[in-house]
Amino acid sequence: MRKPVSMIVAGFALGLSACGNSSNNASGSPAAAAPITIGVSVSLSGDFSGDGKALVQGYDLWAKDVNAKGGLLGHQVTMKYVDDASSTSQVVTNYQNLITQDRVALVFGPFSSLLTIPASVVTDRNGYAFPEPAGGGPAVFAKGLHSIFFVQPAAVEDNLVSYTKFLLSLPSNQRPKTAAYATQDDPFTQPQVDKAKSLLEAGGVTTASYKVYPAETTDWSPLALQVIHANADVVILGTQEPDAVAFAKVFQQQHYNPKSMIETTGPDQGKDFADKVGAKNTEGIMVPAGWTPAAKAYGNDKFTIEFVAKYGGASGDISADAAEAYSVGQVVDQAAQKANSIDNKKLIDALHSGTYQTIQGPMSFDSVGRPQGGVGVYIEQWQGAQAIFVYPSSVAAAKPEYPKPNWP
Repeated sequence: MRKPVSMIVAGFALGLSACGNSSNNASGSPAAAAPITIGVSVSLSGDFSGDGKALVQGYDLWAKDVNAKGGLLGHQVTMKYVDDASSTSQVVTNYQNLITQDRVALVFGPFSSLLTIPASVVTDRNGYAFPEPAGGGPAVFAKGLHSIFFVQPAAVEDNLVSYTKFLLSLPSNQRPKTAAYATQDDPFTQPQVDKAKSLLEAGGVTTASYKVYPAETTDWSPLALQVIHANADVVILGTQEPDAVAFAKVFQQQHYNPKSMIETTGPDQGKDFADKVGAKNTEGIMVPAGWTPAAKAYGNDKFTIEFVAKYGGASGDISADAAEAYSVGQVVDQAAQKANSIDNKKLIDALHSGTYQTIQGPMSFDSVGRPQGGVGVYIEQWQGAQAIFVYPSSVAAAKPEYPKPNWP
């Protein structure tokens, strides 16, 4: 059994975590203008470790930027990360400790709906605002909590709607006749796949195969072979990055070339995904996305330039997770200015009113934290070793490759 690994990473080289903690009371309200610590349970190991690394990058870049302009409402910020090992039990312990022992002023969310759901119970019970970047499954909002805020353009069950519209808009002689589905039993992935399946079946696309597999699965080859044997025209996969990579590799090895292939997560991880699959093997793979380096949203140019300068690579290498984490900081900064406070109760009230500008576009939230009136979730496709928007045409940088090119 893994032991949790804790680490403190300063968003700016401040060395202020002790100072930040000493001035906080039990509700997370700091003394005026005192340095503060923001606590995050993040997956530095386990299934979500790739996503966790990207969240840290986004959070740290935001902390650097907010400190450079004078802090969060004048409070210099230190980020504290505690490894949850991608575990639903450890994430609960982490937030409990961050709040009651470390007495952090604020908390930001972890990766995945799976971890966000139990974590939100802890943060809500302690009166903390819980802005989070990557937990938007229906079960996240089913608890009716007033303190959680999902900082993405749309609730996740709608993530594949654009993809279904694309397929059904094709000329009748090109439109797929069959589809194969496989998804993790996960509150993030399965709702997306199930809605896509329902919409495509209503549009006349026959289901050739449908499989829900345990989130704890570590060998995805038999599942990939089941999809291959269905020999469907299109493949829709409810994945996180590890299984997204595994499915793509098996399809390549078996020379299975569906006309179209989309995965809920994995292809949006930029260079990390391309390195694992092989850059040449990414061509034509699709993923739902609400952010791209080329987006003309508030502050996105600055974010993209700074990210590449800090972490290296190219803009196309940036994980969407990092952009989502950075957006969390943006909405909190603007809400603090609106409330003229970083008191958690006042932040919760502020986040439920108004619209906040982010690198993913404008954000506002309903009574249980679902995003409202955002830009929507579009479709990215890997073309020429980078992921770009291809649908709808209003945001597309290129036309979709359909059918998807055969594996090299």
